[in-house]
Amino acid sequence: MIALVLAILAAYGIHLLYSAYAFGWDGAQPGPPSPVAEERDRTEELLSSLGIGDLDLRTLLAAMLLLLLAGVAFGVVIFGALVPGLIIGLFAATVPIGIARVRHERTIDHAHQAWPTIIEEIRLLTGTLGRSIPQATFEVGLRSHEGLRPAFEAANREWIISTDFGRSLEVLKRELAHNTADVVSETLLTAHELGGGEVGNRLAALAQDRLTDQQHRRDAIARQSGVRFARWFTIITPAGMALTGLSIGNGRDAYATGTGQLFVAIALVLVIACWVWAGRIMRLPTDDRVFA
Repeated sequence: MIALVLAILAAYGIHLLYSAYAFGWDGAQPGPPSPVAEERDRTEELLSSLGIGDLDLRTLLAAMLLLLLAGVAFGVVIFGALVPGLIIGLFAATVPIGIARVRHERTIDHAHQAWPTIIEEIRLLTGTLGRSIPQATFEVGLRSHEGLRPAFEAANREWIISTDFGRSLEVLKRELAHNTADVVSETLLTAHELGGGEVGNRLAALAQDRLTDQQHRRDAIARQSGVRFARWFTIITPAGMALTGLSIGNGRDAYATGTGQLFVAIALVLVIACWVWAGRIMRLPTDDRVFA
C-alpha cells in the first residue's frame, strides 16, 4: 500500500514537472490555472507594476483611509466647507502609495547597481577558474544583492529542471522586468552560444557600460537636488498664502462664500496638478526593454 501511494505521488510529481515545463502551468493543480487564479495573478502583476506588490493591502487601505479622514477634517476646519476637505483628503490618501512607489523604485535601483560587480565576478569565474557561463551566472547570482536573489533562484530552478540556459534567462528577465537584466541576459546567452576567447572581453565591456550608465544617472540625480527641494514650494507657498488670507480682516468669511469655496477648490486642484507634474518631469528616463 505504501509503495502504491509513493508511486502515485511520484507519477503526479512527474506530471507537474512536465506540465510546468511544456505548458507553463503553475501550482499543484492537475490542469491549467483557474480563471480565479489568473485574475489574482493579473491583480498581483498590476500591484507590482505600481510598486506596491509587496505591501499588505489591508494595512495600505487602512493608512489611506486614515489619511483621507485626516485630510477631510483639516480642510473642513481650515476652509469651513466639505469640498476643499475632500480634495485635500483624496490627495492625502495617495501619500502611502507614493511613498511605497518611491521606496520600491529605490530598492530596484539599488539592486541593479550590483550588476557591474556580478558581471565582473562572472568574467573572473569563467576566465580564471574555468566555470561555464551558466554555472558562473547562477553561482554569482545566488549570493548577489537580496533584491536580485529571488529571480536568480527561480532561474536556477529552471536550469536544474531543463538545463536550457536560454529558457532559464527568460525566467530571470521575466522576474526582474528591467532593461539592465535584459541586456545582461542576452549578452550572457550570446557569449554562451558563441563561446571563444572573446567572452571575457565581452563581459568586461558590458560591465563598463553598466558602470557608465549608473554614473550618468547618479550625476543627473545630484543635479536635481535643488529642483527637488524647490518642488516643495508648490505646496508650501500657496498654503502659506491661504493661511495668511484667513487671518487678515474678513478673510475667513470670504472663504466661506460660494465664490470663495469655488476658488479654493480650483486653487487646490491646480496646486496638486503642479506637484504631480513637477514630479513627472523630474523622473529620469528609463530605457525601453528591447529584449523583453
